Amino acid sequence: MPVITIFSGMYCKADEVVQKTIEKTGYRLVTDRDVAAEASKMSGMPESKMMKVFSGKTSVFNRFTHEKERSIAQLRLALAGMLSEDNLIIYGFSGLLIPRNITHTLQVCIIADVKLRTAEAMKNKNVSEKEAIGIIEKNDADNFSWVNMLFKTSDPWDASLYDIVIPTNKVDADKMVEIIHENISHEIIQPTESSKKAVSDFTVSASVEVAMAKEGHAVGISARDGAVTITINTNVLMLGRLEEELKSIASEVPGVKTVETRVGKGFHKADIYRKYDFEMPSKVLLVDDEREFVQTLSERLQMRDMGAAVAYDGDSALKLVNEDEPEVMILDLKMPGIDGFEVLKRIKKDHPEIEVIILTGHGTDADEERCMKLGAFAYLQKPVDIEILSDTLKKAYAKSKQE
Repeated sequence: MPVITIFSGMYCKADEVVQKTIEKTGYRLVTDRDVAAEASKMSGMPESKMMKVFSGKTSVFNRFTHEKERSIAQLRLALAGMLSEDNLIIYGFSGLLIPRNITHTLQVCIIADVKLRTAEAMKNKNVSEKEAIGIIEKNDADNFSWVNMLFKTSDPWDASLYDIVIPTNKVDADKMVEIIHENISHEIIQPTESSKKAVSDFTVSASVEVAMAKEGHAVGISARDGAVTITINTNVLMLGRLEEELKSIASEVPGVKTVETRVGKGFHKADIYRKYDFEMPSKVLLVDDEREFVQTLSERLQMRDMGAAVAYDGDSALKLVNEDEPEVMILDLKMPGIDGFEVLKRIKKDHPEIEVIILTGHGTDADEERCMKLGAFAYLQKPVDIEILSDTLKKAYAKSKQE
């Protein structure tokens, strides 16, 4: 039997449609959390990080860690394994990861106009019209971001992305279930040797993508009948050497018969391709109100292959920590608002795994003693030798990884 995928906006009665479709077909429900849990189990990455992929907000550290791309590779591989089974309803963002050449999937979009959705949100959440619209817009931002990342289109309800688009303001839930049930009975949507082979190709390409991510590479992958094509979308200083490394990694993946590389549309951009180095700290948060100093420090760390983001005050730092989970912080003491002592105290209380290096130009021996008692990893004075700071960062990162 075919697989059904359902993607929907919030408050479009999709939950009701999914439940009634399960009752009518006997299909097994697979949610985004199910896919994330399987991906976490396969990779060892936390399920919470997998779920963050579906959020429209990308971590400020992602350009250094490629964590989103690595998570998506694992999600694809987990989903490919699930597609060996028929009779599934895949509900949520995950279904859009399935390639269109797997033709025994019926891809359904359920959507309604803003007026109906707003009324549903007001009723469900017991909120005002303005608040309801805000809730819907926040959810839609995630939908827009996800679809734009996958398909480079700003319209998550674009009919070309689906087999069926059903407007719930015009069709009730029972009728929608009938439409879905009728379509999965069509001969054109039934599994064939070709569509089953496409699942195998999906598994191979996802496996290669995961293998690349583990070695620090972010490249495009496609596969057909065991023939893998690797697309390099960023400028490369030594293309031949990179191609040989990529081919070597891909050729070790089960199911791969041949490997070829090519350059994509982004190859001639000014950016230079960099392999991600897992041994270097990639999520360093610099907190200092001296903007010129901290920006320069960030650039110098990036030149040493360390990923660094910047916050200019304690409030912003604490907010960013809650959203993006840095591994190491470099923290000034004298700042307007919440000072470095209070930031350090809160960080070690709520996020003890984050190592904090104090870097100050105004500290005293008493300040140093106080910081170390609060849990600081190290206490350094400005101006600091960049090599000493780099070495301290690496040691703090190593301790953070152990914890």
